[in-house]
Amino acid sequence: MARRQGGGMTVAEAGRMGGKLVSEKYGSEFYEKIGKKGGSSTAQKYGPEFFGRIGKKGGKAVTAKYGPGHFEKIGRKGGQKVADLIERAKSLEGGAEADRVRERAARREADEREEEPAGM
Repeated sequence: MARRQGGGMTVAEAGRMGGKLVSEKYGSEFYEKIGKKGGSSTAQKYGPEFFGRIGKKGGKAVTAKYGPGHFEKIGRKGGQKVADLIERAKSLEGGAEADRVRERAARREADEREEEPAGM
């Protein structure tokens, strides 16, 4: 990040620093609360269908960037993660079986990291 002449901060640096301070002072609940307020305000101002329109717009942008199979891929990845967690929970009572579950999950996670497109 480039510094301004005279040693001042860039706008991005100042914003990051301010955000960090607010987060430390108020915690994550603060962001949840203001996010809900913003969402309610937006729904009142533009109507609830507004979120559908912007969601479709965002989905089209993601599809253009990552390709049409992206949502299928991340959905499968999420489903597999849930299945692994369920399997792990069941096998924690089984001792040695738990080790095998952890090994399979670690291999899957390593494979998934290799497949992820840059920038995700």
